[in-house]
Amino acid sequence: QVQLVESGGGLVQTGGSLRLSCAASGTLFIPNVMGWYRQAPGKQRELVADMTSGGSTNYGDSVKGRFTISRDNAKNTVYLEMNSLKSEDTGVYYCNLKSGLREYWGKGTLVTVSS
Repeated sequence: QVQLVESGGGLVQTGGSLRLSCAASGTLFIPNVMGWYRQAPGKQRELVADMTSGGSTNYGDSVKGRFTISRDNAKNTVYLEMNSLKSEDTGVYYCNLKSGLREYWGKGTLVTVSS
């Protein structure tokens, strides 16, 4: 059974930076996709960024140029470097893994951007 554990959320001021990490335990199929989604209060969950095990990346339009996704396949870990944070980046960030025919979600980590 695969489990995803996120870390790195917290409170940051507008313009600041945060780094999120997500480690996957268990056996992962190759290829796979690891990434981040977020959900703001009253809004639907949306893609932030994801990355294939082969290195291809995909970003949501609102974070392009500010966020960077990376991963360490040997550690089954994905990272999200978030810079120039805005108040609209506030939300719960969920780690996501698509492996084989299955999809997994982490429990989420809260990111709050305040002015």
